[in-house]
Amino acid sequence: MSRTILVVDDDPHIREVVVFALEKGGFRSEVAIDGRQALSKAEGSAFDLIVLDISMPEMDGLEVCKALRRHSNIPILFLSSRDEEVDRVLGLELGADDYLTKPFSPRELVARVKAILKRSVPVMQGGKSGGSTVTCGGLSVDTDRHTVCWNGVPVSLTVTEFSIVQGMAQYPERVFERDQIMTMARGANTFVSDRTIDSHIRNIRRKFAEKGCDNLITTLRGIGYKLTP
Repeated sequence: MSRTILVVDDDPHIREVVVFALEKGGFRSEVAIDGRQALSKAEGSAFDLIVLDISMPEMDGLEVCKALRRHSNIPILFLSSRDEEVDRVLGLELGADDYLTKPFSPRELVARVKAILKRSVPVMQGGKSGGSTVTCGGLSVDTDRHTVCWNGVPVSLTVTEFSIVQGMAQYPERVFERDQIMTMARGANTFVSDRTIDSHIRNIRRKFAEKGCDNLITTLRGIGYKLTP
């Protein structure tokens, strides 16, 4: 069954390009012309992913992402016409999974969408996990159900955040460099800035701190991160 993508952009040309690329890549798509319509459609239908433009009048993509993250972890890929790192980092800190800067290659867009959706599918894990659940201190990662708990309390993570926690939980106390973390989360041959990685880690720490865990991930300055549940 083909996956359905919601495309949100106020520029009709961009919408047309994105929809054409997605449908050529085997996806179904629906469109929204502004942020308010996007929220209305997202609440009324089950989409597998949202391609969301940042710069829109009245309600921009950052506001839409913030509103969605109050009740949903649907994967979000940002499109940005602003080649400024602060906008990309802010989007990631609000809960986006990835971003593309305009102008972009339609082929790369489809590749990013496929990569995000691949990470969002629960997979069986063996080895050290002892089945589909990885337990490490108070941390429990269920790879079948794609859920994470701290001392039995569910922690709501985005697709990328889940991939990072899942990968690190396989090797507690191991120190991961930034590029290793992004390989776990996004696959090989994907370049992102250090600030992008740090944004994902901050989001994970904040969400676990809200559940009573203040030291899930430790920073080793100049080296990387390790899980210390």
